This record gives sequence, structure tokens and C-alpha cells, in this order.
Amino acid sequence: MGDIKRHRILMVSDFFYPNFGGVENHIYLLSQCLLKLGHKVVVMTHAYGNRSGVRYMTGGLKVYYVPWKPFLLQNTLPTFYGTLPIIRTVLIREQISLVHGHQAFSTLCHEALMHARTMGYKVVFTDHSLYGFADVGSIHMNKVLQFTLADVSQAICVSHTSKENTVLRSGLPPEKVYVIPNAVDTAMFKPAAERPSGNEIVIVVISRLVYRKGADLLVEVIPEVCRMYPNVRFIVGGDGPKRVRLEEMREKHSLQDRVEMLGAVPHARVRSVLISGHIFLNSSLTEAFCIAILEAASCGLLTVSTCVGGVPEVLPDDMIVLAEPDPTDMVQAIKKAISILPMIDPQDMHNRMKKLYDWHDVAKRTEIVYDRALKCSNQSLLERLSRYLACGAWAGKLFCLVMIIDFLLWRLLQLWKPAEDIEVVPDIVLSHDEDREILQDLQAFNKGHSLR
Repeated sequence: MGDIKRHRILMVSDFFYPNFGGVENHIYLLSQCLLKLGHKVVVMTHAYGNRSGVRYMTGGLKVYYVPWKPFLLQNTLPTFYGTLPIIRTVLIREQISLVHGHQAFSTLCHEALMHARTMGYKVVFTDHSLYGFADVGSIHMNKVLQFTLADVSQAICVSHTSKENTVLRSGLPPEKVYVIPNAVDTAMFKPAAERPSGNEIVIVVISRLVYRKGADLLVEVIPEVCRMYPNVRFIVGGDGPKRVRLEEMREKHSLQDRVEMLGAVPHARVRSVLISGHIFLNSSLTEAFCIAILEAASCGLLTVSTCVGGVPEVLPDDMIVLAEPDPTDMVQAIKKAISILPMIDPQDMHNRMKKLYDWHDVAKRTEIVYDRALKCSNQSLLERLSRYLACGAWAGKLFCLVMIIDFLLWRLLQLWKPAEDIEVVPDIVLSHDEDREILQDLQAFNKGHSLR
């Protein structure tokens, strides 16, 4: 790939490995595919425990774990301008041409996009979640999103429902928002060589045990299903504040031998848990896409899920049974799934998932968004301020003040430490033959290297 078409991308989010989740997997797998397409990809996130500094992952993916500690729900404390010096340094050191932020709830993402636009970089934002409009938290988050996306080059959503939600929350023109779904690594999530035998039916739940994921619904659904079907057993993987309620339910109904609580499940073990079951149960109250459904279907499991958000868009009708987020309706959906279970062919489902969802296809579609973002015209500070001013009578003026201060601080940084004084790091381009040898050296280098 020629230099003209080669993008130099900085992925930014508070959510990345060693933390596990849908956003973390999305960033990592998308980055790996973009590297294979010939682009340069660098990830920036906050420090996790003693994981701080510069690390290298598979394929030469470089990760900056900036020395900011998580404040709440793996998010860093909002500083507005505290991250400007380090973000500017990373952008110059890596010769970045485009910044890609992930997740509306990520503080680091919002600050990176704000600083990148101040410095004239093109930015792309991917929204992975759905938010409401009525509660206090959503109202404040939507205003922050409106500020961040007021000057974004392009935006990506993982489903059409998510796009509609993002456009309504942020006021972003719909023509700037593209729908690119998540995908699944079908090479990793394969059905078992033999389907679990016997008369027992195993229903698998793998989810964070929090309110948003519908853990309270599980407390009511599981005992009723166990009462109706003596041959049904549940495996629940995941951890969270609602785990206590599930433990209490298990004790109350004496289901210790029929409800297995695994706790937090490392991503490497998710497949081994999935292939031990027949049905995958998702009880989310809100969901933009739900990668867990893809992983389960790729392993040959029939899915029962609440009909919320972008879930109806994910799988064909014959691979999923949808239900309203109501205990009675969910029990009926599980009953229907058990009746059609004999007609499910796990290998056929896996082969269909290979054709439906592929990370390389996601990367190529994201590449098109990058191309269009870089073609967006450059705008002066005054032209950009007019966009922020349109965000509200009082909020617009506040946003303009924030951006003016950010611009002045950036200019001071240019005087204090000119770009010429920041060392540009050489690119690491791994050929197929030397990939393993160089990565071994990089892993050894990882142990002691820190940010300057």
C-alpha cells in the first residue's frame, strides 16, 4: 500500500485490555485488521494497575497506557486540559493523521477528540451504546456528546438503532453517521466437535451482572424455567453488583445443583463455557448491538434475547428467539427455544456466521470512513466556534470558552516545546517471517519501558 493511502490512526478509549468487554474487543480486533491492511495503528488508554507506559501486542500493535488512574467505572477523572500535553506528544511522536475515539462514556476519548480538533487533526467517533433522554445521567452525557460531536469529522454506530439514538442525542447530521456492525472471530468461536449429549438442556448466560444487563430479570426467570423443566440447568458467567441477588435466588429456591455460578470469565475461556450449553440467554435492558450474541451463535447456540435496541438487527429470525424484557415473556421465549432446539445444526450456524460477520469486512468499511474524514475541509477557529455556539443558549457559550482556552494552551505548548523538539519514533513494520522474533523482543521491552 502506498504512503498516500496509508492511514496513521490513534485509537483512544478508557476501555482496553487488560479490561474485557465489547468495546475492548472491538478496538483490538479492528486494529489488528487495519494493521493487516497496511495502516499504522496506535492505541491510547489509561494505566491499569502496574500496566503503565508503552506496550506492544500481537502484530506490532503499540499501546500507550498513559499514567492516569481510573476514577469511576474504568473512566479517568475529567480534567479538560490535563491530557493535552501528553496527547499532543503522542500525536507528534507517532505522526498520526487521524484520531478515532470509542465509547461515549469514555472521558479520555472526549478529551482526545477535543484536543485533536484544536490541533487540526481529523477525528472519527464510534458510539457503542444506547442512552436515554430522561434521567439525569443521560441528560448530562448527551450534552457532553453534543459538545464532542459538534466538530467531529465522521461518526460510526454499530447498528441503525444506535445511529438513530446518536443523531437524536447529539444533533449530528445523519449524513455524517455511518453504520458499521461489530463482528466475531469465527476462528476462535467454533462449535464443539460433538454437541453436549444426554437429556439435559444447558442454558448459558455470560454477562456483566449489572442492572443494565437485566440481571434482575434473571432472578425471576431462572426459578420459573427450572420449575417447568426438570432437565434444564443454567451456567451463569460474569460478575457485578447484582451477583448477590442471583446467589440469594439460588439459595432461596435450592437450585445450587442446577445453577452454576462461574464468576468473571476470561475472554479466552468464553468459548469453552459456550460450547457446554445449548441455548444462550441475553436479558439486557438496553443494547446497541451485543457481541456476546454473535459469539454464541458462532459456537452453534440458539439465542434467546430481549428485544431491545439493536438486538433485532443482529441475527436472522431462525437463529434467535426474541422476547420483551418481561419475566413472563422471556419464559415463553425459552419454552419456544427448547421446542425448536432439535432442529438447530451448530455447524450450519457457524458457517452462516462466517459469511454474515467478518472483522476484515468491518476494517475495510471503516477504512472508507477514514478516507472520507480526511477529505473534510479544514476550518479556522472561528468557523469551528460557530458550531459550538449552536449547541445551546448557555451551553454553546460555555463550549466556545472551553475551546478558546484549549486553543490558547495549545499555542503555549507550541512555544514551550516546539514540535521539532519532540522525537519522532520509527515505524515498526513486521513481515510474516520476522513477526514472531521481533514480537519476542518487543515483549521483553514491554517490561520496563515507560512514558517520558
